[in-house]
Amino acid sequence: MILTCPACQTRYEVDATSFPPQGRNVRCARCSHVWHADAEMPTAEPEPASSPQEAYAQPEPRDPEPQERESFEETATESGVKLWQRPWFLKAGWAALAAIVILIGVIATVYRHQVVETWPQSASVYSKLGMKVPANGLKLDNTRNSRELRNGRLVLTVSGALTNVTDRELPVPQIRIGLIDNDKREVYHWTVAPDVITLKPGQSTRFVTRLSNPPEGVSEVRIAKAE
Repeated sequence: MILTCPACQTRYEVDATSFPPQGRNVRCARCSHVWHADAEMPTAEPEPASSPQEAYAQPEPRDPEPQERESFEETATESGVKLWQRPWFLKAGWAALAAIVILIGVIATVYRHQVVETWPQSASVYSKLGMKVPANGLKLDNTRNSRELRNGRLVLTVSGALTNVTDRELPVPQIRIGLIDNDKREVYHWTVAPDVITLKPGQSTRFVTRLSNPPEGVSEVRIAKAE
């Protein structure tokens, strides 16, 4: 026979033969509610019980928590996959990455003097990109220029030295040579890169450059640090 708790509607299957004709009080194993259950008269073909049970019926144990957790984890995973696969999310990610790259480029350009002072080796990178780099603290001296014939050609030789007169390591700039005519106009110029990238405090480096067949009418050779 089937007993149903009137309080929580929990159903129990018990053996009808264990009940006296006047019925008996039973207690719900789930909510502890007590009620009077009447005996059930047996039918011609009584439904067999799976196993005899006491009147103090115990429901089958069930633990809904694993199913609930599994369902929650599946939902969370599906939501996460859908979020990463959404087109607007991918576009926003690429836009943020592009903004970061642009910001780094702007900072590296605007504050390049501070960058070079902190990391002198970066001066060569800025120089290759055609950007001006700081050259303060480097003394240009011992500059000379001479002309001589070599293999029937007039060759202009320009030389000099750069010295770091500070107490910190500095990047070495390129050297600019300008040729000036009698009217104080620059008729030609070129640059030369010294052999070293940086100079430590008190360190010097020399440079030598040559130009075949310089323009005529040159009255002055100007040597300066490229800015």
